[in-house]
Amino acid sequence: MGKKIKIIIADDNRNLCQMLQNYLQDQEDLVIVGVANNGLEAWELIQTQEPDLIILDLVMPNLDGLGVLERINTRSTMTRPKIIMLTAFGQESLTHQAMILGVDYFILKPFDLEILTKRIRSLTQEMPSSSSAHLSSASPIVTSVGNGLNLNVEVTTMMHQIGIPAHVKGYQYIRDAILMVVEDVSLLGAVTKELYPGIAKKFDTAPSRVERGIRHAIELAWERGHTDTLKRIFGYSMNIERQKPTNSEFIALLADKLRVMSKVS
Repeated sequence: MGKKIKIIIADDNRNLCQMLQNYLQDQEDLVIVGVANNGLEAWELIQTQEPDLIILDLVMPNLDGLGVLERINTRSTMTRPKIIMLTAFGQESLTHQAMILGVDYFILKPFDLEILTKRIRSLTQEMPSSSSAHLSSASPIVTSVGNGLNLNVEVTTMMHQIGIPAHVKGYQYIRDAILMVVEDVSLLGAVTKELYPGIAKKFDTAPSRVERGIRHAIELAWERGHTDTLKRIFGYSMNIERQKPTNSEFIALLADKLRVMSKVS
């Protein structure tokens, strides 16, 4: 067995930290060198342990994920660790800031542990041998989709199950948005600046119309859709009888499901 990948977990949810630690510690090539429940603890551990990779929550007490990233960026003597940032719904503007500060990969809560482990390995395999690559790229890694799954067919099936009618404009917009986010998860941090304009350009329309079209399609799904299917897809994150997802939440959840199904490598 070669050199183990040294990992720090930083999240204020102690149960999540314990679950991650238990799962990752069972992997032969990974070792957890520290667990922090706030940003200041995380920063102390980063300096003393010099990890290969940090699983970093975006929102934490004392010092948030952005603050930790800023400190990493100012410490020029340290070999820069890879950063996987945990984000939740409603944090799109913060996610965009984190992207600028040099996060390597975003993962949306709740997430698939197997996918996270694969991402840890693929990121650390790409690590440069010297520290000269400090801040060499401010763009998060683009998720590449594995073979064996026709994403177009899967998206169409999923949208049909949810109850979005194919004749409404929002159907095509959502379909494209999901496929774009599957390819590049960082677009979730730039929904209004990049995702909507990208779709609008393709369909020769305005970004505001794309946003409205997606909203209308989601409203229709909630009015006409199959409650059991909606519960199965969205149930763990919201009370579907009372609450409709935002456009970003809707796209993020379906894209995440597709990524898990395709077992991205």
